Amino acid sequence: MANAVYPLAKEHFGLGEIAWVADTIRVAMLDSSYTYSAADEFFTAVSSAVVGTPVDLASKTVSLGVFDAADISFTTVPDAITVSYLVIYKWTGSAATSALICYIDNATGLPFVGQGVAQGVSWDSNAGSKIFAWGDDC
Repeated sequence: MANAVYPLAKEHFGLGEIAWVADTIRVAMLDSSYTYSAADEFFTAVSSAVVGTPVDLASKTVSLGVFDAADISFTTVPDAITVSYLVIYKWTGSAATSALICYIDNATGLPFVGQGVAQGVSWDSNAGSKIFAWGDDC
């Protein structure tokens, strides 16, 4: 599998149900028990594979179809747990209504084994991609 914007996320964006800049957008680390499916729509589809505590994105921007945010840091990655994927989603306060946006399995440093310390994630510094560009994959 390669990085992907969830197909149903595009529908949520199109219906105005996801506002990248205004909404609470989070990133969660997932272990290898999750298998990507284009049919997955809400956070409940990935919640059993979540490792550690999801992190809110800050300083979110959209410019010319390019979605970006400040780099993030997961405060503690559990010791000896392998993080295989990242997932970006809109947090509504309920996993059952929190729409999945982006699945990332191909990034520098993935997969990695937690060592009980913080783990940073830096988004692409290329102005043409950042986190993802509309119409592209993550």
